[in-house]
Amino acid sequence: MDLQKTILYAALGFTLLMIWQAWQEDYGPKPAQVETVAQSGDISTTESQNNTPAVPELSQTTPVAPVSKDAPSVTGQPAMSSAKRIKITTDVIHAEIDTTGGDLRKLDLLAYPVEASEPDNPFRLLDDSGELLFVAQAALLPAAGSNSAAPNHHEKFLSAKAEYLLAEGEDELQVPLVWEDTSGIRVTKTYTFKRGSYDVKVDFKVENSTEQPWRGFMYRQLQRNRPADSMSSFGIYTYTGGVLYTEEEKYEKIDFDDMEKSNLSRTATGGWVAMIQHYFLGAWVPDQQEENSYYTKSPGNDRYIIGSVGGEVVVPKGENGTFSATLFVGPKLQEQLEAIAPGLELAVDYGILTIIAKPLFWLLKVIYDMVGNWGWAIILLTVLIKAVFYKLSEASYKSMAHMRKVQPRLQALKEQYAGDREKLNQAMMRMYKEEKINPLGGCLPILVQIPVFIALYWMLLESVEMRQAPFALWLTDLSSPDPYYVLPILMGATMLVQHRLNPTPLDPIQARVMMILPVVFTFFFLWFPAGLVLYWVVNNALSIAQQWYITRIVIKS
Repeated sequence: MDLQKTILYAALGFTLLMIWQAWQEDYGPKPAQVETVAQSGDISTTESQNNTPAVPELSQTTPVAPVSKDAPSVTGQPAMSSAKRIKITTDVIHAEIDTTGGDLRKLDLLAYPVEASEPDNPFRLLDDSGELLFVAQAALLPAAGSNSAAPNHHEKFLSAKAEYLLAEGEDELQVPLVWEDTSGIRVTKTYTFKRGSYDVKVDFKVENSTEQPWRGFMYRQLQRNRPADSMSSFGIYTYTGGVLYTEEEKYEKIDFDDMEKSNLSRTATGGWVAMIQHYFLGAWVPDQQEENSYYTKSPGNDRYIIGSVGGEVVVPKGENGTFSATLFVGPKLQEQLEAIAPGLELAVDYGILTIIAKPLFWLLKVIYDMVGNWGWAIILLTVLIKAVFYKLSEASYKSMAHMRKVQPRLQALKEQYAGDREKLNQAMMRMYKEEKINPLGGCLPILVQIPVFIALYWMLLESVEMRQAPFALWLTDLSSPDPYYVLPILMGATMLVQHRLNPTPLDPIQARVMMILPVVFTFFFLWFPAGLVLYWVVNNALSIAQQWYITRIVIKS
């Protein structure tokens, strides 16, 4: 019985810890952010012996992004310098490119409004003028000692048009920017936007009209500041920060604190870098056959950079050379992410239970394609999972029903051996043996199911498809808390019913803990997204029906 209580307490403790951490991250006191002194922040490079670029170092003379004296300051943060803006509109995004550096400075996701009630107010993922700085930059570096001219992300580009629109019947839209140097180097930076897609191809074409070979590298980086909160529209903490993926180390989170402590320096073939947040991400994917140097920087002014530098390209005199990379800026749609680069779909962060959560999402998506409603898809998925674990649950409920049946005898033994715990345990074990009861039978089958339940929790939490998805009646957004708290109260009620169906623990402390759990869970789940609470309500209701049926059979036998 001591082992049974230990297992029970461990399972309950883990569940409560998970909920408490979510609560603390989102509603607990936030640590004060330390003011950082504005530091340097430009990219320079040195050549190694094999002519591959070293990880870019920040010089001590130039800020990471030039500060405009005339631009307004937002919450004490200097605004990035700006020249002319080029507006781009496709069927899924509205974006702005600044001719300073040719940076992608703003990007609105037209299919993802900030609020479901405001469909014409799209969610802004990239921005350089609000409190949440987040921009995508790509530029060129001259090789050390080459005297080659190259446009970094401070240089001004020229554009033939101020606005580009993806017309009906067109599948892609190209936006060319031109930079020229008096030495005879002409660089064309071209963004290619695709219909129905959030990946953007970025190409550089270097035309060398000089008498010397041109040597240089392409770098691409994401620059943003630390958000004031977790940016979770679910009302629960989710990770916001940098990510690095390489074939050697796979998926690595590099948060803002890591960037402040030390500069990342990593070389790998292929791979990608990203800044992710709840539901959305920006990611740079270089040529997967190319060796890339990955880096992070924390240059001050609450700015953080993650990026990569590719290999050296040599453009002979009178010839042209090209660089290419893919930028993904949009929602975490797994099918699109999988098609772009190996491991990019891992940005949908299911944690250590990804191996379980991914198949669950695939099944949920299949059900949704049939029923056309994410709420009903969650309900049907819960039914299927319950069916898969039916035999395990049956064994657990039978064990608990047998325990309930012998409860009067257990109580009598407790009174008989009140002063001798050792004899009490021996008498209980003899009784279990006589009645053919496994005292752990009620716990172990449930413990086997816990990883699946937690994986489903994270799957529902991380899937952008749940965002603003309506269900029925007053539940118009499965990613937001139930506005009238009906589902959390129902969940608490079902937990209370389950408690009544289970045998009362002999330990009075354990009994009080079990009695108060429905209240504790109801309180926490008041702020949980409706989709998650819907799952728990349906799962509990199915469990009650199964347990009630099995208990009747066992008690009558």
